[in-house]
Amino acid sequence: MKRRAFIHSSIAAPAYLAVESRGESEAGAPSAGKRSALIKNGMIAEMPLEKVLERYRYDLFEDFLPFMDRHVIDHELGGFMCNTDRHGNNLTQDKSSWYEGRGIWVYSTLYNQFEPKDEYLEVAKKSVDFNLKTEPKNSNECWPRQISREGEPLSTPCDDIYGDIFIAEGFAEYAEASGDRAYRGKAIQILEKCVGMYDQPDYLPDIGQTYLGREARPFPGARIIGHWMVFIRLCTQLLRRQADSKIEALADRCIDAILNHHFNPEFDLINELINHDLSRPENEYAQLVYTGHALETLWMVMDEAVRRRDKDLFQRAADSFKRHYRVAHDDVYGGVFRNLQNVNENIWSLDKVLWAQEEVLIGSLLIIEHLGEQWAHDIFSEMHQYVYDHYPLEKHGLPLWIFSADRKVTFEEEATRVEHFHHPRHLMMNIQALERIRDRNGRVSDVFA
Repeated sequence: MKRRAFIHSSIAAPAYLAVESRGESEAGAPSAGKRSALIKNGMIAEMPLEKVLERYRYDLFEDFLPFMDRHVIDHELGGFMCNTDRHGNNLTQDKSSWYEGRGIWVYSTLYNQFEPKDEYLEVAKKSVDFNLKTEPKNSNECWPRQISREGEPLSTPCDDIYGDIFIAEGFAEYAEASGDRAYRGKAIQILEKCVGMYDQPDYLPDIGQTYLGREARPFPGARIIGHWMVFIRLCTQLLRRQADSKIEALADRCIDAILNHHFNPEFDLINELINHDLSRPENEYAQLVYTGHALETLWMVMDEAVRRRDKDLFQRAADSFKRHYRVAHDDVYGGVFRNLQNVNENIWSLDKVLWAQEEVLIGSLLIIEHLGEQWAHDIFSEMHQYVYDHYPLEKHGLPLWIFSADRKVTFEEEATRVEHFHHPRHLMMNIQALERIRDRNGRVSDVFA
């Protein structure tokens, strides 16, 4: 796709490498320390905050979770049968290590951070037990991607580490829910294994096909934003519960790679893939910006900055988040695109996946909460209306939301998978953020005071 020329003179390039404290944001508004209120008259997204909260709670507790309970969760054998259509029919009963780890995290988070219901813990426990059946025997192997309903491997061990990191993220949250600290240790062991695999110079040579198609040239040992993303997210969650110098060092490494090496100063955007030594490739990969991952990664950097109480880091990530949103935004039909295959030729993939839209809602609300920026209000308001206009299936008489669609988000009767991670994560995180904002009577947080 050759889309609009997106480098507008009205959007200043963010100063990624500046580390000194700044008194003003890119928009010229005073910094968070000089603000008092971020929500006026109890309104957000042009609605009463309580109405936004009410809708979020409905979508999580009345729409998503009941469907999962009836149709996706394997209450007998444990795990999640995500290959399920919108009418609740299991198209297959096979399971996936990616989706198992994600599901463990969702239900452990519900137990830890919302309500300690026995049924949440039971769902998580049964999936944990199910996944232990296929735990890799070799220290340098990953879980198989596909698993039968009964727990038999249906594929060889994964070549990439995503599934294992999702399992580690699930185990880390489950350790808190169950009180069994051994699962935190297992999560850290998995993380260390995955970092070791990622650091091999011949790691995942076909990674370019994910973004550029089957004809993409091999790129062994590439450094990948999507990997730093899952690493830093797990690090933040582990460190919130317990200090660990090795995990802290890995988080530092992730931040440095994201903001100082993947960042491309030619166009003020983050390259998805760079060389193993963190240098810029001198081929088509230097033009690749996977905006979906960039937006997702940047809110995770912001959340790590909140944990550290590091205002400068938060501001740098927020400025970059704004830049990536403006570039990825579809000025014709709304929403954001996820894959800018060539910056200089302005070639995009045209699909509109739900998760990319939801990462914008998470990130913009984080910025509202901790900086109170008006531009973040504007983004959240625009995206909230766009998402609710296009993705919930209730107007078609169906549960859940569309999770993958064309540029116009055209409704299709059939779907082959239930998205059970990005969607509930968005709902849970934004419920929590809105409740914190409400409880502070609409004032900016004091995290960076």
